[in-house]
Amino acid sequence: MEVSGGVPPVEAGEPEAPAGPLAYEGVWRFTVPAVEESVPQARRAVRDLLGRQGVPADRDLVYSLLLIVSELVTNSVRHAALLSPEVAVEVAIGREWVRVAVEDNHPYRPKALEADFGQTGGRGLLLVRETTREAGGVCDVEHTAAGGKVIWAALPLAVPPARTH
Repeated sequence: MEVSGGVPPVEAGEPEAPAGPLAYEGVWRFTVPAVEESVPQARRAVRDLLGRQGVPADRDLVYSLLLIVSELVTNSVRHAALLSPEVAVEVAIGREWVRVAVEDNHPYRPKALEADFGQTGGRGLLLVRETTREAGGVCDVEHTAAGGKVIWAALPLAVPPARTH
């Protein structure tokens, strides 16, 4: 599923959006082994990618994205490793949004658990859902053609207004 992040129609008197893709736009995908050590590696890879591409993201947005990546990769490592020895992480950056997705080959579609203060775990997807919602984004779980699943979250970028010349 592709998240649309197109530019809204230009109203009279508004500057036009620049033609063509911006320098930070694109899609990057990498895989990591389904082991605990991959969680911080995936988080660092996404953090470095955002910085390298010059994505216009404030500290809170970067923190939210890294938290989401950590939770999603952790879920795949803990619950899907038996059927999915590798986990794929994808970062798609559009003009006004950034989408992170984690894919594994396990067919089980997880559900966000409600907060139970007696549990010490099991609330990763709840955290992803709430973090995404607070940032004004959307998230979902989808089945893949290969029978696995991809869990994704798309958050809006705080893009500075276009300058007129």
